[in-house]
Amino acid sequence: MFDKFEAFMSKYFMPLANKMDKNIYLGAIKKAMVAMTPILIIGSFALIPDALPNMIGKNNVASQWILHNSSIISIPYTVGMGMMALYVAAIIAYHLANTHKLDVPGCVTMGVMGYLILAVDVTKDGAIDPTYLGTKGLFVAMFGSIIAVELFRWCKKKNFTIKMPESVPDFVSKSFEMIPISVIIVGSFLIVRVLCVNVLHTMPPMIFTHILAPLVGSMDNIFAYTFLKILQCLLFFFGIHPAVLSPITSPISTQFLAENIVNYKAGIALTHFYTPGMDSAFGNFTGTGVTFGLVFWCMFSKAAAQKKIGRIALIPALFGINEPILFGALVVLNPIFFIPFVIIGPLISSFGAWAMHLHLLKMSVFTPPYVGVFFEGYLTTFDWRSLIVNALQMIISIIIWYPFFKLAERRELQAEEHKMEKISKEDEALIDDLDLDF
Repeated sequence: MFDKFEAFMSKYFMPLANKMDKNIYLGAIKKAMVAMTPILIIGSFALIPDALPNMIGKNNVASQWILHNSSIISIPYTVGMGMMALYVAAIIAYHLANTHKLDVPGCVTMGVMGYLILAVDVTKDGAIDPTYLGTKGLFVAMFGSIIAVELFRWCKKKNFTIKMPESVPDFVSKSFEMIPISVIIVGSFLIVRVLCVNVLHTMPPMIFTHILAPLVGSMDNIFAYTFLKILQCLLFFFGIHPAVLSPITSPISTQFLAENIVNYKAGIALTHFYTPGMDSAFGNFTGTGVTFGLVFWCMFSKAAAQKKIGRIALIPALFGINEPILFGALVVLNPIFFIPFVIIGPLISSFGAWAMHLHLLKMSVFTPPYVGVFFEGYLTTFDWRSLIVNALQMIISIIIWYPFFKLAERRELQAEEHKMEKISKEDEALIDDLDLDF
C-alpha cells in the first residue's frame, strides 16, 4: 500500500515541488528576505535601550543618557528597517541579473530606480516622503525590481543598445549601451506612475495595499495563521519545503513587526502577533510541525536505525531544524506520520499565536537570531511565560507522537528482523557452496 502511495506522490507532487524550487523569481525574493535578517536583528537591538527607562525608571544617569541620545541610538533602525524596501529591490535585481547573466551593476541600478519612481513621493517643502522606503514598500520594491530586470533582459535580447567600436574601453562602451536601456526602463516606470497618480488618483504602492489587503489582514487572524501552519506541514509532507511560501509570508510578518515597533516606540498597545520572531520561536519550535516528540522517542527506540537518527537529529531540533528527522525517519510521504505531522503538529505550532491573541503572552518587537529553544522564545517576547508555552509544546509533542512512533518502530523492527534472516540464509547458502568437510 505504501509503495503505491509513494509512487502516486512521486508522479503528481514531486514535479510540482521541483518546479516551485526552480522558480527564479520566488528564489530571488526568498534570498532577499533572508538577506534582511541582519537588518531585522540590528534594528530590533537598537530598540532595546528605549525600553530601559521604563524598566529602571527615568531619574537615573543611564536612563537620562538614553533619553538624551535616543535619536542616535535609533539610527540603525532608521537606516535599516526604515529603508528595507530599498535594499530588497537591490538584492532581487542582483540575483536576477546573475541568473540571466546580465550586467549586474546596470540591473541593480535600474531595479532600484524603477522601485523609487513608483514609490517615492515629494512633500510640499521638497523633502522625500519616506513612507514607502520601509516595510510598507516591500511589495512594490519586489514588483519594480523584477519588472526592471525583465525589461533590461528584453532590451538586450532585442539589441536595443548602442554598439561602440572595439577600440573603445569596455567601461565606456557599457555606459553607452545602457543609454537606450535606461530610457526604456525609466520611461516605462514613469508612464505607470503618471497613470496611477493622474488616472487612478493614488500612488502605485497604494494599489498593492488595496489588492493585498485581504491577504495581509487575514494573517492577523488566529485561524488564518493556524491554517498557514497546516499548509506548511502539508507541503513538507509532500517533500516541498515550506520556504516556498516565504516570498508571500515574510513581507507580511516583517511589516507587522515594523508596525509593532512603531507602536512600542509611541507607547501604545501592540496589535500584531504574526511576526518573524514569534513564527520562529513558537510556530517552528524544534522545526516545522513541532517534531521534537518523534526525535525524543527515536532516541530510545529498540530499532538501531531509529535510535541513531534520533541522536543525530536532537541538536538540530533544539535549534529549530528538523530536516534530519523528517527525511531520516521518513516522515515525508509516510502515511503513518500524516496525522501527527500535518494535522496535530500545526495546532501545537500555533500555541504561541493563540497565547498572544488571548493576551496571555506579550507580542513581539524583536527578532533574535537562532539561539535555541526556550531562549529564543524569551528574547522574542521578553516574557517569562514564553517558557511555559514552549514547555507545553514540547510535552504535548512527546505525548502525541508516541503511538505513531510505536507503530513505525514495530515496522522497522520487522524490517530489521527480515533483513537479518535474509543475511543468515545467504551465509548458510555460502557455507553449503563451499562444501567444507572437517
